Amino acid sequence: MTKDMTSGSPMKLVLHFAIPLMFGNLFQQFYSMVDTVIVGRFLGTSALAAVGSTGSINFLIVGFCIGVCSGFSIPVAQSFGSKSFEDLRRFVGNILWLAVGFSLLFTVATVALCRPILEWMDTPADIIGDAYNYIVVIFLGIPTIILYNALASLLRALGDSRTPVVFLVVASLLNIALDLFLILVIPMGVAGAAWATVISQGISGLACLGFIWKKVPALHISRDDLRLRGFYLRRLLGMGVPMGLQTSITAIGSILLQASVNGLGSVAVASVTAANKLNQLFGCVFDALGVSMSTYGGQNIGARRAERIFPGLRAGMVIGSVYSVLALLLILFFGRPMMLLFVDSSETVIIGQAYQFMVIQAAFFIPLAGVNVIRLLVQGMGYSKLAMFAGVFEMIARGAFGLFLVPRFGFLLACFASPMAWLLADAFLIFAYCRVMRHVRQFGR
Repeated sequence: MTKDMTSGSPMKLVLHFAIPLMFGNLFQQFYSMVDTVIVGRFLGTSALAAVGSTGSINFLIVGFCIGVCSGFSIPVAQSFGSKSFEDLRRFVGNILWLAVGFSLLFTVATVALCRPILEWMDTPADIIGDAYNYIVVIFLGIPTIILYNALASLLRALGDSRTPVVFLVVASLLNIALDLFLILVIPMGVAGAAWATVISQGISGLACLGFIWKKVPALHISRDDLRLRGFYLRRLLGMGVPMGLQTSITAIGSILLQASVNGLGSVAVASVTAANKLNQLFGCVFDALGVSMSTYGGQNIGARRAERIFPGLRAGMVIGSVYSVLALLLILFFGRPMMLLFVDSSETVIIGQAYQFMVIQAAFFIPLAGVNVIRLLVQGMGYSKLAMFAGVFEMIARGAFGLFLVPRFGFLLACFASPMAWLLADAFLIFAYCRVMRHVRQFGR
């Protein structure tokens, strides 16, 4: 069930690895979109806005957890590439302890602080109750998020991008069924949608654990591998924490932007919520490419095959650029009808604003491809701290728009915040990639 990415055509390897991830991400976004459809159609526009208003704080916390799990898998991918299986198992053993620690810490802290954060973000009074009911359940489910993402990242580090997708699809179908049951049969409101997500995420994590136990001996650990070792802990934290912080730093800018959108009223919040759901659907390909580049970079740098790095980067950007053009055309011609999934046709203002938001962002999808491909390649090569600064530039751009431009000029400037963040991040990442490659050529890794 593993895949060696240190030999063969980079284009074929990246595409072959990315396709299952694309399918999984698309399906994940599909069931997330179904969440939104059910909430918007059966609970109303206010409930839709409430769930949407939690998006940035959700991204801040959950994104950090996912980023940390992805970072933990980088030393595993490098050990697999260099065939250092003793190191690989010791990394896995120490990941277990770190995953438990982060789960406890973040669950307690976020559940205690989520209400004050929503108030600080100026969440409209008519939706703050539902917003809290939704996000507090998501935060209670942080251990299930870490369970699935840690195990899925380990499987991907060994080149298996398909198995986590299979379990994710099953969990997604369960999520949809639970949505309908907990919202329509047991009227739990927006909390029902959150519980459906948490339960299905936990089941997918347990499925990954069972699969590893039965089918992936390379990840089986002994009691000795569970011993806490300073070298392995430092290496894991050195990779995982910067990747988590990168996501969280980016999310800080998103929170500032979300707060400014909240200040425009619940109609603007609902417009951005609906548009972001569809944009996330289109963004699945970029996410899959990023994960593929991380594994590709990790395995090849572990095998000391630096000459394969640029061909892999080129392959990723070709795939991302072709897709970006196709996605823009699809949004231009079918964006408005897609909005009817979330709101009634009578909501003309929401539909118009959401379409405007989508088209402007889609026009900058190629820079978004660059952010994912270059950043995750650099991280996979082991330079997480350098790649983290790309998130700082994204935060600066979104923060500037949120603090100064959106309150003064309105909704149109909110549409341009993320594109400007992607462009600024790309400018830094190109510089970072050149610096990393000079270092690799000089010192070998």
